[in-house]
Amino acid sequence: MKNVKEVNKANLKTIRRLHRNRPTPWELKLWQFLKERQMDGHKFRRQVSIHDYVVDFCCLDLKLVIELDGGGHLHPKQQKKDRAREMDLEKWGYSIIRFYNNGIDENLNEVLEIISSKCKELEH
Repeated sequence: MKNVKEVNKANLKTIRRLHRNRPTPWELKLWQFLKERQMDGHKFRRQVSIHDYVVDFCCLDLKLVIELDGGGHLHPKQQKKDRAREMDLEKWGYSIIRFYNNGIDENLNEVLEIISSKCKELEH
């Protein structure tokens, strides 16, 4: 596959904007720690489109995607779609970290440590 930079395509702008304007409580909670380069000085963005996918959070410099999943992601059909999406993103050089919403509620510090650790790993 060509290494074409297809970030924030115009045809997905409406979807990105809708998701940014209607974030889940868990997205808002995590965003408070990712915005304004608070995560080890790395710039994260919310609701970024990569090719034909819209991801929850992305650090383009590190090619790191963070996805937050609710209960719907436990359904086998959705898990299959998520896996196909991850495989595509990985083909394009992205690393993906997934967290369930309850992890944000119950283990926020651990979530932040995992993200920080992955950032440091990708810096090198």
